[in-house]
Amino acid sequence: MPGNGADTPDGARRLVRHALADRLLHWGMAISTLILLGTAFLPILGIEFAWVTIHWVSGIVLTVLVIVHTVRASFWQDLRSMWVDRADLRNTLQLARWNLRMSARPPGLPGKYSLAQKLIHHVFTVVGLAAIVTGGLMMVKIDTPWWDRNPYWLGEDVFGVIYVIHDLAALALITLVMVHIYFALRPEKLHFTRSMFLGWITRREYNEHHDSARWAVDAE
Repeated sequence: MPGNGADTPDGARRLVRHALADRLLHWGMAISTLILLGTAFLPILGIEFAWVTIHWVSGIVLTVLVIVHTVRASFWQDLRSMWVDRADLRNTLQLARWNLRMSARPPGLPGKYSLAQKLIHHVFTVVGLAAIVTGGLMMVKIDTPWWDRNPYWLGEDVFGVIYVIHDLAALALITLVMVHIYFALRPEKLHFTRSMFLGWITRREYNEHHDSARWAVDAE
């Protein structure tokens, strides 16, 4: 029950929210994304440096990390915890009714992830994959240790579409990163941010923000 044990010594007990491997993957992908955005947009702002190699190497690192994360999430974690289910939609509807004073019953609590967290994850996934796939196709136009550049591998019209999708994905990523950081720094969300650094939340935070029937958590 929400709030159960929140005012007892047990309420301060640490519970695992993110394992070390998941935190390392998260921060690896975050750093790679920031490097990609920096090498993409700083030259446009007039800050000149040798950015091409840094950009494509960071893109490969991000691609590998995304693959590892996908495999780990699919086989070693509960992939369903990130799915949007009927309980999420029902709780969102009840939240709207409660905020509009149409119902006296407060909304139910989420599982490990709220609907907002699930949605931004899915948007990040779609936008990130668009950037990765188009970026990979664009690499045929540069020399790498594995192949020589071939700017004629695809027609100019096809490359034009690829450039547009890649640029739109990059712009969308900037917006998503800003939104992600904004909510991570909000006072009521800081326990989530701490858990991405240290891995844990307290029993009190678990009881206040999560439905134990939807997310069974382990002690640290």
